[in-house]
Amino acid sequence: MFFDCGELYNKHLVNVIMENMKKRGHLKFHKLKTWYLLVFLVPLLFVDATLLRIDHIKMTELRDAVLAADQNDDDEATSRNLEALKDYVFSNIVINVVDDNGNQRVTFGTGPFYLEHMYIRAANAALEEAEKNMANDGNPNGNVYAAASEVCRAAAIANGWTWSSPEYINCMMSEIQKYPAADDLESSIAASLPSTELFRKNYASPVWAPSFTGFMLLLTLLIVVVIFIRGVWWIILRLSLLLA
Repeated sequence: MFFDCGELYNKHLVNVIMENMKKRGHLKFHKLKTWYLLVFLVPLLFVDATLLRIDHIKMTELRDAVLAADQNDDDEATSRNLEALKDYVFSNIVINVVDDNGNQRVTFGTGPFYLEHMYIRAANAALEEAEKNMANDGNPNGNVYAAASEVCRAAAIANGWTWSSPEYINCMMSEIQKYPAADDLESSIAASLPSTELFRKNYASPVWAPSFTGFMLLLTLLIVVVIFIRGVWWIILRLSLLLA
């Protein structure tokens, strides 16, 4: 009888200890206060979105400055603004939405843009150089160029084209192609024209950069990881209480 009472007492003591351990674990879990991290996370996500938006707007302003300088035929300002744009994009997190053959996609960086006016100036300079080299009485190609130039200059005046406009360049190439002896001249001009890829720019930004925005995103990621770990721990604890 004494042995039975002792055994029952030991079992009861073990049950009390286990129950106290469960309660302590339950209390410790509640002391973690995961909810305040969730409350803090919501405005932090808003701050992150705002900072990313500010970085995007700054990139757009710098890119617009490049295009404006190009449109104003200011090669020096264009190059200077390109360097400023490149430095900014390489040192910040820039998220951008670009059009890819009619489909919108998200990318890190400026997305592709073109220095159209710089290309036109370079192409026009190549045409002028071809005129200097070939426009002479003894060269039939030179006469072809002079004839095409005469036609296209008249068309430019009539239509309000500038000598650096794509319409003028296309007119010159179209007129040159009308002459049987123009094959060598056309090949020479085509070879002297610069590649359009030289005037296509696309600067990629890093996925993470050591900027204020980058550190705020890092803080957000840390809080999300902590919340996830605590969520997993809560599930494990609940299962242990149900299965005990």
